[in-house]
Amino acid sequence: MSQPTSALSLTQIGQIALTVNEIPRAVAFYRDTLGMPLLFEMPNMAFFMCGGIRLLLGLPDKDKPETFSSILYYKVDDIQSAFQTLRSRGANGINEPHMIARMPDHDLWLAEFRDPDNNAFALMSEVKR
Repeated sequence: MSQPTSALSLTQIGQIALTVNEIPRAVAFYRDTLGMPLLFEMPNMAFFMCGGIRLLLGLPDKDKPETFSSILYYKVDDIQSAFQTLRSRGANGINEPHMIARMPDHDLWLAEFRDPDNNAFALMSEVKR
């Protein structure tokens, strides 16, 4: 194994990919329920913008169906209001907002959901004390 010739530091996420079962259903959920701007669609893929990071929704490879997922954490200012808004739009909330950790100057709150393909996502809020 050769030694790296320069230091590498990964400091920014450019895109996150999630596997979904149906592109039209996923587009409707991420666009209409979550309110994300749809950038464009291609065969078997849809791309959204989320705070400067591109989200790719794609179908599983036919040869290797995937059964795993990442968890996306979306920052919100008012987690209680955001949770209720998403629930009223039909999002499947699995854990209501709850405090996870008490930090020196704020409390960290989370609320967890599932999308129509059972991918987990969460709201997170840093509540100043």
